[in-house]
Amino acid sequence: MPQLDYDLAIVGGGIIGNTLAVALQNSGLRVVSIESQAQSISIAKSRAYVLSMLSGQIFEGLGVWEEVLPQIAQFSQIQISDADYAGVVKMYPQDLGRSTLGYAASHEVLLTALQNKLRSAANITVMCPAQVVEVKYTPTGAEITIQTPDTETPTKIRTSLVIAADGAKSSLRERAGIATAGWNYWQSCITATVTPAQPHQNVAYERFWYAGPIGVLPLADGRCQVVWTVPHQQAEELRDLPESEFLARLEHCTGGLLGKLELDSQRWLFPVKLMQSKNYIADRLALIGDAAHCCHPVAGQGMNLGIRDAAALAEILVAAHQSGEDIGSKAVLQKYANWRKPENWVILAFTDFLDRMFSTSLLPIVIIRRFGLFLLDRIPGFKYLALRLMTGLAGKIPQVAKFN
Repeated sequence: MPQLDYDLAIVGGGIIGNTLAVALQNSGLRVVSIESQAQSISIAKSRAYVLSMLSGQIFEGLGVWEEVLPQIAQFSQIQISDADYAGVVKMYPQDLGRSTLGYAASHEVLLTALQNKLRSAANITVMCPAQVVEVKYTPTGAEITIQTPDTETPTKIRTSLVIAADGAKSSLRERAGIATAGWNYWQSCITATVTPAQPHQNVAYERFWYAGPIGVLPLADGRCQVVWTVPHQQAEELRDLPESEFLARLEHCTGGLLGKLELDSQRWLFPVKLMQSKNYIADRLALIGDAAHCCHPVAGQGMNLGIRDAAALAEILVAAHQSGEDIGSKAVLQKYANWRKPENWVILAFTDFLDRMFSTSLLPIVIIRRFGLFLLDRIPGFKYLALRLMTGLAGKIPQVAKFN
């Protein structure tokens, strides 16, 4: 069996895994990125994400922002409203002292830019498609057995550290016996891309309804990405409705903000859950992104948490390598867990609170939340603090983003 030696192996070549790989370019570490899907398949996801201010700064520091920025939309305004309540909270870049409030980027744009950057990284090897067959941990490292479709004989990789970036159903997390805490929500999300009759003018909408929130993200090509959260049965009904009826309901629930809508994609359904791994690290293993945590999609925080995980872990690993430490040691990895786990808990709790507070018609709660929106709209300090949290600027800033 062929054997290859690396300093660390990243299992999962999605946006989060590739962000970590790019962050380790020119680090002096020998890195292998292992992805089970062919690149053409992994790129072809019809999804868009909210990118926070901090995520943009991280990508700029990594050298991919120049390719990404011209292809994405920048938020000129965020509007928050509650069902049939007349009040609308409008947030502008000047509320934060910035030139924008965030971005909406397609999966294809982000992953393509990261993959392009990796092609010029001499210290990073990409194995794709490649399936992890077995992982064995030792006191000094790990041995990963992988199988590629073009070879009959498996390949063994020896490494000091394994990074699990393999998603919410992480097989590496399960193999390591790392337990998780959390719950499945009573809701599912319907996502779709629509073309509005009226220009979206780069305004992002978060509109709460009694059944769940609706997020509308402006895309660079004039279309909008809709993320509509409702109870499971209603989500299945919406997915299966005739197109005209689905659009009629969507136009009603968005308050006609964008006029008539045309459906430009399939309607995708996925259940919503909150999950936090009880440990982010184990012997010779670290979890990042959805392998470590998942949150409710309200306020678009999930992808941004993973990007911050990747930037933080890269910073810690590079510093450890430069000082001659064992990058896979518990002492080094604990620094990552101590940094990221508490910050992620804050966002998980924040998104859970928003969903529970707004996804109900109980009158006392409705009164409280609408009073909260009233205060948010009229007290600049509240708006500033909320934006700091939503844009990622309230926590510890990775070094790669600090020059901004």
